[in-house]
Amino acid sequence: MAITQHYKLNLIQWYPGHIAKAEKALKEQLKLVDVVLEVRDARIPLATHHPMVNDWVGNKTKVLVMNRVDMISPAVKQIWTDWFKQQGERALFTNAQQGKGVTAISKAAQAAGTQINQKRRQRGMLPRPVRAVVIGFPNVGKSALINRLVKRRVVESAARPGVTRQLRWVRISKELELLDAPGVIPIKLEDQEAALKLAICDDIGEASYDNQLVAAGFIDIVNYLMATVITETTEDEIVANILPAQLLMSRYEIDPSGFTGDEFLHALAKNRYQGDAERAARKILTDFRRGSLGQIPLELPLDLGLS
Repeated sequence: MAITQHYKLNLIQWYPGHIAKAEKALKEQLKLVDVVLEVRDARIPLATHHPMVNDWVGNKTKVLVMNRVDMISPAVKQIWTDWFKQQGERALFTNAQQGKGVTAISKAAQAAGTQINQKRRQRGMLPRPVRAVVIGFPNVGKSALINRLVKRRVVESAARPGVTRQLRWVRISKELELLDAPGVIPIKLEDQEAALKLAICDDIGEASYDNQLVAAGFIDIVNYLMATVITETTEDEIVANILPAQLLMSRYEIDPSGFTGDEFLHALAKNRYQGDAERAARKILTDFRRGSLGQIPLELPLDLGLS
């Protein structure tokens, strides 16, 4: 279960036309696929789970990929590994930009498809490459993962949502073919807390949200996580392993614990940017997205399993 918190935000909605077309095409192509690689953002593994994925997967094998593992601590990685195991799922962690963990993804996809060729041989048919599809929200690293699997740049990859707009097949090896699909997102973002996290992580289009509201929401989440982690754990060392110590104080010289997100944003604007709250908001979001604030998860299971 995710940590919950209520935010007074304008409605965040984003559903570009190309996504509707891509989703329709994806459903057609899924009939040809043996394995589904679902890529999520390791900082927000619940918010980047599309509610329709399980319906799309059906009886096919699913490989769960948590990308951007470099942006969470080893302790947080272990917490999520254990949590997903309890849910009956095995999470594989990658840093697609650097190629970390990618070999394990290729092996998992091929292993999942082995049964396909065993059945083909039993029917007197020749084996064929395993067909896998890479799906997930925009900007979670799907194209970067494919480029690493192929070991060359075959699909466009950029640190912004909505770059991939069409489906295309990419041959990885004699054993594996991958379908690169554009990011898919629910037609309506019912969960506005999840939408906020998508905006913070730059996983939806910038035109869909207000930077100041999102930056203030980020501060509220950090304060909430800090309070939750400290409540659930007793040792400072464990807390530090989950969240960086004084993660905002050391960067901005303002202690966020005494402020709401909105108050912190305006205090930072007053101290550094001549009262320009928009500039302060962009600074906070850019610092987080670049990892300048340290390894910060925006979601943790309620039961951290550490107390």
